[in-house]
Amino acid sequence: MIPLGLGVIIYFNSPVQPENIPELTADIDGIRKSEDNVYFFDVRRGESSQSVGLRLERARLIKNRYFWNLLCRWKKEQIKTGIYRLEIPASQLAIHQLLVSGKQILYRVTVPEGVTLRKTAGILEEAGICSAEDFIEAARDIEIINAYRIPNSSMEGYLFPDTYLFPLEYPASHVVKAMADNFYNKIEEIDPAVKSLSSQELNEKVIIASIVEREYRISEEAPLMAGVFYNRLKINMALQSCATVEYIITEIQDKPHPLVILNKDLEIRDPYNTYIRPGLPPGPISAPGIVALRAAIFPEKTDYFYFRLNDAAAGKHYFSRTLDEHISAGQLIPKGRS
Repeated sequence: MIPLGLGVIIYFNSPVQPENIPELTADIDGIRKSEDNVYFFDVRRGESSQSVGLRLERARLIKNRYFWNLLCRWKKEQIKTGIYRLEIPASQLAIHQLLVSGKQILYRVTVPEGVTLRKTAGILEEAGICSAEDFIEAARDIEIINAYRIPNSSMEGYLFPDTYLFPLEYPASHVVKAMADNFYNKIEEIDPAVKSLSSQELNEKVIIASIVEREYRISEEAPLMAGVFYNRLKINMALQSCATVEYIITEIQDKPHPLVILNKDLEIRDPYNTYIRPGLPPGPISAPGIVALRAAIFPEKTDYFYFRLNDAAAGKHYFSRTLDEHISAGQLIPKGRS
């Protein structure tokens, strides 16, 4: 006969059978069912082992959270933050060993600098992280936008371009929040003083950075470009950025990237067209990286009001003070980023 104490241990440690687990139809409390008997479990930063046990019990993935707490005290190994793939049935001991191992099932995905929300969505879908449609929907979710105090209709420009590790079929809202958290961490590293800016003041810098990101080729020219745009804003002069016209063509009109910007393109009636509308466009036009963000926060102070690409191979621009100098620099050339 098995002693009572040992019998209790065996019972509570034994796996919960899949047929006894309620069906999860959505991401509930950081737990999501991926496929038959496979769950993604999110251990949050700073979360206690007791909180983890409570969530496991609520989802019926373990039989008893109090046994879980005793197990954690006995093993004395810290549960590590991250996203884990749980294959059910699994004993409490097996689940505990996984969560203290730090062995997450994650996939690497790189979001390049200068991409738009739509292109980011395609990258994530191709990598199997989340569907493009779900990502766009999450990036336009008013609750998420308000949580980050962004005065725009989407998270465009606030999702930092970087290399990320995500599980497959990860909730799009989690992806958006992870990228946004990374963005705010990065800009505070550039300048801690940005925390004191109003949401509108920060938004103006992000818009400038998003335009600079699509314009510059040589990193040392980025602050000069930002300075040009700020100089124009001061005198209510149109920014006249080809990048904003390209954004209209590719993102709003959903047309292929133009090989050349034509005069008719500069006359497109759209709020994002900075050739016919002075001031900033309604929102960012791309995901700016460190160089562009730093340039927008710390622009070069000059008396330049114009710049034009004059060496496509080297990526160099000609900066000028007057319109006559600018015109003499040559024809308009789009930057060619896809």
